[in-house]
Amino acid sequence: MPQSDLTAPKLENAPESVDISITGSCNLSCRYCFYADPMASLTDLSTEDWKKCIRKIGEARVMRVTLTGGEPFTRPDIFELVDEIVDNRMRYSILTNGTLVTADTISAFRRGKRLLRLDSIQVSIDGSCAEVHNRSRPDSFERAVSGLRLLLENRLPVTVRATISRHNIADLEALASFLLCDLGLPSMTNNEASPIGAGCTCRDEMALDHIDILNAGIRLENLQKQYPGRITAQAGPLARMRMYREMESARQSGRLTNRWRMGCLSSCGGVFNRLGILHDGSIVPCSMLHDLVMGNILTDDLLDLWKNSTAIRNVRDRYGILLRDIAECSGCAWTDFCNGGCPGVTQQMRKTILAPGVNGCFRSFLKANGIESLNGS
Repeated sequence: MPQSDLTAPKLENAPESVDISITGSCNLSCRYCFYADPMASLTDLSTEDWKKCIRKIGEARVMRVTLTGGEPFTRPDIFELVDEIVDNRMRYSILTNGTLVTADTISAFRRGKRLLRLDSIQVSIDGSCAEVHNRSRPDSFERAVSGLRLLLENRLPVTVRATISRHNIADLEALASFLLCDLGLPSMTNNEASPIGAGCTCRDEMALDHIDILNAGIRLENLQKQYPGRITAQAGPLARMRMYREMESARQSGRLTNRWRMGCLSSCGGVFNRLGILHDGSIVPCSMLHDLVMGNILTDDLLDLWKNSTAIRNVRDRYGILLRDIAECSGCAWTDFCNGGCPGVTQQMRKTILAPGVNGCFRSFLKANGIESLNGS
């Protein structure tokens, strides 16, 4: 069997992008939020401290910043921070629940050069109607859709992401029709509720098991055929189905995928080109790896941490760990084709990044669904 190239991706001299959680506050209490619970003890940085941080990020020649939270629009100074990003010649995106987007928000975006450097505003919509959406994101559907409509009507660069949980699998077809046909969005993306943070507390209610993944994945693959090029995903059931099918194809043909390095813990490529910053200024490899603190943006050298921090180097070093050498994967027919799953989920569930994730195991997926191959599903 041909072996995948186990060389890690090229490490950039600086992160291309940084995800900044500018606040731990949110006006909603979503049932699956991975950020809220573990972050309750941290304090938001002040406006001036965030401006210092943004200047340091710009000096490191970072190209793009994503503002997230919590809910970014709960900060009354959000456009001061946007202006600091613009003044430091970076582009930016915003992740929002959409409920605080108003006509005043639209007017604020039109000032100065804010629109010129805006890549996208991503709004979270989890159902085609209030009954479905509000089961995950309580009492927010009408406000979220109102904010989304305002962004669309004013032609701001808006995208929508649906987080798939057990509450909305049966609504996926209606949700796609609502977003793509009724509202006229060019596309939609999706991920899944992770067993992290509130998702751990509500895991039995929210998180998808292997049977749910197959059900949701097939529905989404059918929607891709119905809406060519308009349904995308970097994580969640659709992404998993694509990965599983590529694993089957590689095993059958001997031709390995070039999307990831098969046979090692290679699922996380983000640590080679991006970083996360929590709302107290803590620098982490990713916001889903929030307990692997590298340092603080106010006091530490960003580029030094990027190159030399033990925390992020340990995540990068996963590329050198062969699945065939891990005891629990011993004898699995898929070890030469797997990538081990998300280290963020693995860290939270197993308290280590040096292991495969149980929720992404293809062998377990096939067994749970009583099938030998996706081709028979």
